[in-house]
Amino acid sequence: MGNAHYQFWPNRVSMTITVPETTLYENLEMTAKKYPNKKAIYYYGASFTYKELLAEVNALAGYLEHKLGAQAGDRILLYMQNAPQFIISYYAILRIRGIVVPVNPMCTTEELAFYIQDGQIQNALIGQELYKKIEPLKERTTLEHIIIAAYHDYIDENYIIGELPPEVQTAAQEYKTDHEWKWIMEEGLTPSVYKGESDDIIVLPYTSGTTSLPKGCIHTNKSVQANTIGAFHWATYTPNAVSLAALPLFHVMGMIHCMNTPIYGGSAMVVMTRWDRDNAGLMMQEHGISHWINISTMLIDFLANPKYEQYDISSLRLIGGGGAAVPEAVGQKLLQLTGLRYVEGYGLSETISQTHFNPPDRPKMQCLGIPSFGVDARVVEPVTLKELSPLEEGEIILRGPQLFKGYYNRDEDNRDCFVEIDGETFFRTGDIGKVDEEGYFFIVDRVKRMINASGYKVWPTEIETILYKHPAIQQACVIGVPDPVRGENVKAFIILQDSAKGTVTEQEIIEWAKEQMAAYKYPRIVEFRTSFPMTSSGKILWRQLQEEERTVSEV
Repeated sequence: MGNAHYQFWPNRVSMTITVPETTLYENLEMTAKKYPNKKAIYYYGASFTYKELLAEVNALAGYLEHKLGAQAGDRILLYMQNAPQFIISYYAILRIRGIVVPVNPMCTTEELAFYIQDGQIQNALIGQELYKKIEPLKERTTLEHIIIAAYHDYIDENYIIGELPPEVQTAAQEYKTDHEWKWIMEEGLTPSVYKGESDDIIVLPYTSGTTSLPKGCIHTNKSVQANTIGAFHWATYTPNAVSLAALPLFHVMGMIHCMNTPIYGGSAMVVMTRWDRDNAGLMMQEHGISHWINISTMLIDFLANPKYEQYDISSLRLIGGGGAAVPEAVGQKLLQLTGLRYVEGYGLSETISQTHFNPPDRPKMQCLGIPSFGVDARVVEPVTLKELSPLEEGEIILRGPQLFKGYYNRDEDNRDCFVEIDGETFFRTGDIGKVDEEGYFFIVDRVKRMINASGYKVWPTEIETILYKHPAIQQACVIGVPDPVRGENVKAFIILQDSAKGTVTEQEIIEWAKEQMAAYKYPRIVEFRTSFPMTSSGKILWRQLQEEERTVSEV
């Protein structure tokens, strides 16, 4: 890897960091000692200090250990939406040296069964709205105990600033055969002396499983600390920073940037159970949000809000995120409205979020950024693994302190995903990208997302980026559809801006696109939609759209 990017390194930030040999739980313990009475969490009118947060973490840890028999090394399911109880649960599991298995609240019963069996899980902490999905699994899996949390218990019932999500409005129910959260806090049990180590496995986030069964990514205190502390320095958090925790905390980006990093720095977290652009604006204004890490679809939705200008968001100091590139037009609108440039990054479950960041003082649009602290990233020819020259497209491979230990119980996958180059072990990301002369990385697309149109390679992300330049387009998703002559055709699903609905036609979009890109690239088919299928972390489910299209074509 070249060092061209070092000349654009953020001002006042050292080019290396030493990852501490302390643990994530000790981050919370130290912050609570330094700032016991400082607000840690704001949640729909209620607030909790770091002293109170630590006390509840220890009470839950004591219950897990003494009442449920949980031990060090046990994998414990965390199946919950964003709420104070998610944060308490996560750190309580770490307190007993257990392993957090965070799963998407949208998971079905059968998907949960897979995670529970794969990890031989006996204990689960869940939101009460999810109980009906998981309760049947006690009869046919290894699951024995369920702790049930009601988000409503942690709000101020007089909260009137914004509309509460339905799950938050619902008061705690009674469960005769499982463990209610309120019992646990009343017990006030004390866990055994903490003896956590840097090399302890602490979290097992699963990959999405869009091409195969989900795979658990083995992360230790050391790998998670690398990105927690890297994010703290890169984004210049301080104890008085205020972070909007709107990204799902089960997802590695939300986990690192909206929970672990603020806790490390003693910052405040303003927690949203469900994304709502009006609530977000009100919370920014009420709490003086300084840091908002998000995903592009959130930002697009926020800036499309006709009530946007009603909110005072002048406290914002950093807006950034990852998962999908922010369209240039959206980035320009953000700059015009706030004076802030969007700071994109890149990462994976296998790297517990970021391996690349854009320098906040010099970001580039639709750009992954430059390699983070201690990361060696390269673009190579996928077959020969020869490192490519600037602007040549190939597979991104990388190594660094945040890299996982491997996939849980997946020996064959582990053999396939790692390669040895110059005596060093690199991870194959499966992402096609390129690096420019200044050392900034750009993604072209996923290897498996490529469209083959008349023998030409077409990358959907590139087409989407161009489509976003059309003023009538709010969101776009491009897929390949079968074609008897060309092999595959390019199809674009479009959500129009409200002002363009009924006035802009599909054919007008096609004709415009024809002028903007090569003949083999432009969409031959356009379909307007009012919404897209989305993950709870805000990513468009392009594969679901593609499968729907191919099912229709086969009928």
